Amino acid sequence: MKTRVASALIIIAATAIALPRLTGQSSAEMSHSKEMAVHTPAEIKWEAGPPSLPAGAQKAVLEGDPAKEGPFVIRLHFPDGYHIPPHTHPMTERVTVISGELQVAMGETLERSAAKKLTAGTYGFWPAGMKHAGWANGDTILQLHGAGPWSITYVNPADDPRKK
Repeated sequence: MKTRVASALIIIAATAIALPRLTGQSSAEMSHSKEMAVHTPAEIKWEAGPPSLPAGAQKAVLEGDPAKEGPFVIRLHFPDGYHIPPHTHPMTERVTVISGELQVAMGETLERSAAKKLTAGTYGFWPAGMKHAGWANGDTILQLHGAGPWSITYVNPADDPRKK
């Protein structure tokens, strides 16, 4: 009996330790907030987009802080025609299109003709380091979530708005 209990405890402990690795989540992502929050569209407070994105974007931080370690959820609002030049991220990027349409060109060539169309309701993710560019067709809202710190590196350093 003691052997079965000990074996079960070892299995439970091993699962708890391995679960974050199996799900691709860090221990920070596995932790949960101690407070509840609800963000209705009418209550979301938009502000100027982060300085790492071209001018014209707006952001709303819904959970966490994308500049710090740990989970975060933000919404980005792009006007029609908004364009983010080719770039990469050091972590997997996870995007849900809330409204509008996002076009995303991936890979080394970043050809607009090969772009993927992400319409409202679409979820997509691409691995860390993958080169991609994006642009909005129509007024577009995205939800970006992941583990921070979030950062962006432009393929062409001259495209980085922080250097202008």
